[in-house]
Amino acid sequence: MVKEAAVPSTAQAASATDTKPRLPTNGNLAVKCPKCREILYGRDWEKNLKVCSRCDYHFKLTAYERIELLVDPDSFAEVDAEIISVDPLNFKMRAQSYMGKLSEEREKSGLNEAVVSGQATIEGRRLALAVMDFRFMGGSMGSVVGEKITRAIELGCERRIPVLIVSTSGGARMQEGLYSLMQMAKTSAALARLGEAKVPFYSLLSDPTTGGVTASFAMLGDVALAEPGALIAFAGPRVIEQFMHVKMPEGTVNSEFALQHGMIDAVVHRRDLRQTLARLLTLYERATQ
Repeated sequence: MVKEAAVPSTAQAASATDTKPRLPTNGNLAVKCPKCREILYGRDWEKNLKVCSRCDYHFKLTAYERIELLVDPDSFAEVDAEIISVDPLNFKMRAQSYMGKLSEEREKSGLNEAVVSGQATIEGRRLALAVMDFRFMGGSMGSVVGEKITRAIELGCERRIPVLIVSTSGGARMQEGLYSLMQMAKTSAALARLGEAKVPFYSLLSDPTTGGVTASFAMLGDVALAEPGALIAFAGPRVIEQFMHVKMPEGTVNSEFALQHGMIDAVVHRRDLRQTLARLLTLYERATQ
């Protein structure tokens, strides 16, 4: 199912002297908030970590933007970057083959798959991490995504360092059929072994986290955090409405609803995520001393 090659380490773009997280400039002079329709000046929007200054809507981040936001500068060493998917089912899409679609997604996103994994530090404390990227086929979980996440968990287990997974996904990748669904069991089993080793798993849910990802590793965190307003559900509201023929009440499938019903531990604003994770890592470090 996978093909692998040697991968060099990746450095962060942020300066080691910076104390405030920065995101790379994307050239936007202005952006419109999809929630409140406010026009946001591009530089101010980026300085505000791509959060709307009027309604607090959290825009999606790429995997590397998320890593830059969370970890210490120059601390991230990427692994398994060259693992790529194959087409075990010879899946035929309407306009192109699955392999053609993967090639198109790689060129468009600059990624080989919908997750970036490796090792880094937050305030000097080590952790293994896997960060999903919605730009690559909606963050869908195929065999490579499951394999990279499992390897990140195994890295944490082997080196006895906490594991962080940042989820953003439309669910299992239908083009790989049962191979995709098997990743739910594989990642969950790896997390069970991590728990047996008494190494913590921190799960961060961002918009959206749905489908097979929600039904597996995303909801298994020892501590489960979510960004404000993130869509968190097994089936999204449109799917539920089409199947049940009822209108979903406002705010029933977001992170605040999940917190209210005990599905997650906290809703954390993007500006506070790094500090929150640093505190969690400090607690684990003290407990093991």
